[in-house]
Amino acid sequence: MVMPYVNKDIMHVHLKQISMNTAEDRHAVIIMDGAGWHTEDLAININNVSIIKLPPYSPELNPIEQEWSWLRQHHLANRCFNGYESIVDAVCDAWKTLSVIVKES
Repeated sequence: MVMPYVNKDIMHVHLKQISMNTAEDRHAVIIMDGAGWHTEDLAININNVSIIKLPPYSPELNPIEQEWSWLRQHHLANRCFNGYESIVDAVCDAWKTLSVIVKES
């Protein structure tokens, strides 16, 4: 899901997507930092998703920070984009590449 902004409502939609794509006999655990839209009540009424909140000022504990770093270094940094659609295309291509690398490892 690529969005031009993020807020609590969009985060809730994202968690519902994770829930729908989690196997019936599984439970998803989402690690969240202290972003303003990462609130404790996001997973209310989503029975197969739990949220673990990281302590403040601890980006080294957040696994997604490694992915963001890789994406910036290999796909998104030091580039010029022709507009919004160009940015969305670059982000989607970068995530697809990362997904393939993760599946192969």
